[in-house]
Amino acid sequence: MAASIRNAGPDDAEAVARLHADSWRRHYRGAYSDAYLDGDVLSDRKAVWSARLASPAGTRTLVAEDGADVLGFVHVVFDDDGTWGSLVDNLHVTAARQRTGVGSVLLCRAAEAAVAEAASPALHLWVLEQNAQARAFYTALGAAHVETALVEAPGGDPGRLDGTPAKLRMAWPDAARLRTA
Repeated sequence: MAASIRNAGPDDAEAVARLHADSWRRHYRGAYSDAYLDGDVLSDRKAVWSARLASPAGTRTLVAEDGADVLGFVHVVFDDDGTWGSLVDNLHVTAARQRTGVGSVLLCRAAEAAVAEAASPALHLWVLEQNAQARAFYTALGAAHVETALVEAPGGDPGRLDGTPAKLRMAWPDAARLRTA
């Protein structure tokens, strides 16, 4: 992996939102409605990332880049859950850089941040049940499937969902073990 990792800031909101929207369009079909994914998902993600990166208290967003190109990002919310610890709220990598180590490095760096900044050593994330590739990736890095729940509609709008998709909570009781994976 020939990329540098750095903390994201407000100036990264547009690039992160574009990657996020593209990733959802590629991997969330069948869970999110086509109308949403083909319509306003980019403007929705721009609003979310502009707000998150402008006020990052209690979180860390890391960007992997190669020159001016954003290759991936991870967003972690410290001590999100009393049982499961810090939440990896987003991990997305460009289609061209999947399976090159970018996602592993980003996830391990998120684990390092959680160990350094959170009260709990635990780390968890939610992954769509239909996303077999991502589930296999997290399992290979030592995550255990500990819970299944229904996906919440983006922005609270049920019209943005396609049916009643499920999500799986994947967890690492000790993020320090993930960062050395």
